[in-house]
Amino acid sequence: MSEHYQQAGVSLEAGYEAVRRIKHHTQRTHNLGTMSDIGSFGALFDLHKYGIQEPVLVSGTDGVGTKLKIAFLLDKHDTIGIDAVAMCVNDILAQGAMPLFFLDYLALGKNEPIKVEQIVKGVADGCVQAGCALIGGETAEMPDMYSEGEYDIAGFAVGVAERSKLLNPQNVNTGDIVLGLPSTGLHSNGYSLVRKLVFKDRQIDLQTKVGHQTLAECLIEPTKIYVKSVYPLIQKDWVTGIAHITGGGFYENMPRCLQAMQGLRLKKGSWTVPAIFTFLQELGSIAEDELYHVFNMGIGMMLTVKPEHLNQVLEHFQTINDEVFILGEVTNEVGIQWV
Repeated sequence: MSEHYQQAGVSLEAGYEAVRRIKHHTQRTHNLGTMSDIGSFGALFDLHKYGIQEPVLVSGTDGVGTKLKIAFLLDKHDTIGIDAVAMCVNDILAQGAMPLFFLDYLALGKNEPIKVEQIVKGVADGCVQAGCALIGGETAEMPDMYSEGEYDIAGFAVGVAERSKLLNPQNVNTGDIVLGLPSTGLHSNGYSLVRKLVFKDRQIDLQTKVGHQTLAECLIEPTKIYVKSVYPLIQKDWVTGIAHITGGGFYENMPRCLQAMQGLRLKKGSWTVPAIFTFLQELGSIAEDELYHVFNMGIGMMLTVKPEHLNQVLEHFQTINDEVFILGEVTNEVGIQWV
């Protein structure tokens, strides 16, 4: 133990305890390629075990933005790690890749081992949902950078794809059907606007009912992870394109999986918009079109599929008891047309 380091605000003993607490959470994420556990200097992973002929590695890194402020306010820290994983692995999935492993970075004003365990439990839960291994990370106690009780979390994920199965906009054709997979609500985007509307402009009671949940429950609801429901479709070549609907909403994200001169024709009312979005619209008197520029509006992931594969894809989601909506089709006109 270093007394001088302790006096500077950093507890080595708390760090050691935190590592001890999180090890059993990381162990339940182990998968086929796992070679190392938390505590090594570097994280090892055996790609050879997957038998991929022409492997292409796909990586992603992200955080959860100001949704962290909601976790601080509610003193709820066991789901925010799911968001960190989801933001990375859903992006990897959108390239046609299977997530392999994840590393997290956690920076705190004060190392509280119980809180660290709660956060990493969420990370491990997200990794289990995605089928990827949590094989390493970093916890940094930084008392002069973060207030006591506050922290930041970011993640880094690596996935693999068979070169021939990478999703490329050139594979998307005019007339392909556009499907939408429901979100669990806000996911991890638009929280700067949400916090302005809820806390700065109005100071709304967090126990206010929004649909079947309280406002607090809506705001902390973790991001949905789509890997296990969608990756089997990629393996069967039933999907031509995927868009992960994050910051920038429909208008920024949906065109990213299309060719330069393609667009979308979408039917409003073809899916269920969660109550939180209507609540926020009314709270801020926000034009509907602006909502689609900021939020996912209830669609967390968009798929494009060939018409001849539509029934097979719909049957797949029915078999796994996952909801899916037919939103429209790909067109040869740039932009989104609403019908």
